[in-house]
Amino acid sequence: MRRERGKKKKKVCAFCVDKVEKVDYKDVGRLRKFITERGKILPRRISGNCACHQRQLTVAIKRARHVALLPFTSD
Repeated sequence: MRRERGKKKKKVCAFCVDKVEKVDYKDVGRLRKFITERGKILPRRISGNCACHQRQLTVAIKRARHVALLPFTSD
């Protein structure tokens, strides 16, 4: 079974698969998967999240940064 050139498998939203209603800023383990080693938030096309959960994710990461659960940047 060969895939045609340019056709990639669609990524599924990790939050929809786990049936997460709301993304929580205190769940640092889950949030770390969606930031780079430099501390940037991964875009939706790379992470595979749906639009609703991506918006919740960015707000949760920003809140976790302000409470000092996640770093703004890393060295």
